[in-house]
Amino acid sequence: MRRTRQLLSILLAVAGIFFLATSAWAQESKIDSGDTAWIIVSTALVFAMMLPGLAFFYGGLVRAKNVLGTIIQTSIIVCLISLVWVFWGYSLAFGPSQGGLVGGLDFVGLNGVGLDSAPLAETIPHQLFMVFQLMFAAITVALITGAFAERMKFTALMLFAVLWSTFIYSPLAHWVWGGGWLGAMGALDFAGGAVVHVSSGFAALACALVLGVRKGYGKDVMTPHNLPFTVLGAGLLWFGWFGFNGGSALGANGTAVAALVNTHLAASAGAITWMVAEWIHRGKPTMLGVASGMIAGLATITPAAGFVTAMPSVVIGLIAGVVCYLGVVLKMKLGYDESLDVLAIHGFGGITGLLAAGMLAEGGSVSVQLIMIGATIAFCFIGTYIILKIVDVTVGLRVSAEEEQEGLDISQHSERAYT
Repeated sequence: MRRTRQLLSILLAVAGIFFLATSAWAQESKIDSGDTAWIIVSTALVFAMMLPGLAFFYGGLVRAKNVLGTIIQTSIIVCLISLVWVFWGYSLAFGPSQGGLVGGLDFVGLNGVGLDSAPLAETIPHQLFMVFQLMFAAITVALITGAFAERMKFTALMLFAVLWSTFIYSPLAHWVWGGGWLGAMGALDFAGGAVVHVSSGFAALACALVLGVRKGYGKDVMTPHNLPFTVLGAGLLWFGWFGFNGGSALGANGTAVAALVNTHLAASAGAITWMVAEWIHRGKPTMLGVASGMIAGLATITPAAGFVTAMPSVVIGLIAGVVCYLGVVLKMKLGYDESLDVLAIHGFGGITGLLAAGMLAEGGSVSVQLIMIGATIAFCFIGTYIILKIVDVTVGLRVSAEEEQEGLDISQHSERAYT
């Protein structure tokens, strides 16, 4: 009898272990190896958009005395926002919703963010979803630096980056992607038309207006010092954008393929129409115009990339090249010094793409898209203005006239790009 009880106990223990093991296996089986592999690659592609992509793109556009000062801005933002994101930014963006306005603090310090399925993407690990979204948070802040190129203090840049990511990017990402009020309304933003492009574009406008024009703007020659750098950066941005848009499908699936194809076609179309518009307006096509048109097409297709088919993406790209070129012309007419055309390319491009998604996507609504656009512009412009004033009071925003004349490379970093 005793032996029978012992045997029964052993059998029950084995059954219990087997049950726990199979339960764990069932939970783990939600994660798909193909989806995981694709998002790992996509994460690396988006990282390449920043380093070296955006760093070289912006670095080539400024004057030689500011090239290192420009490249280090992108570099340090990647590092700063990576830490901000894992400590609190990810939780504010994707934690459990607090009234549709911001995420809770459940994921602070990556608490509960492990290798099990992500709540918003069950076929990939939670940490992978987190780090993929980290790249979007970082590149959005890095895009804004084009607005104040050649004149912001490095200390001001770092403080601005932390505050903007915390109080602007994370809440906005929650509104659209993290369970917030815009997503609940049915607003469509596949890979960041509002969250990345409109937000950075109108933050850039606020930066340009608060910091004022560069010393000698409109009088001194301020042409790009190294267009091959810019073309290299544009090519790397295009390359990385396949992960930016394709990865936003959050799996290796048909939507990812459509987004990848649409991304390529829109960039090609945007480059052509920008070139033609410039050719007609200024008499000659330029390499800078072609590179700018590429980025315009990429930014404009982003919010619609997974919602449309190939031929509409060509049309979106064609429109993007013209709209964004006219944005640059408008800047010249109005006279504000938004140095590297973040508003024209990303702000106006993002708006165009969001409206296209509302018109062409299944279940899209132009009225809802307009609400998202308006809310994003107001929140980002006003919020950025307030943050800039806080930074100015604490550490000061702008380098002195002498430091600006000397260049950021020497005045802020004691380095020279060229000897």
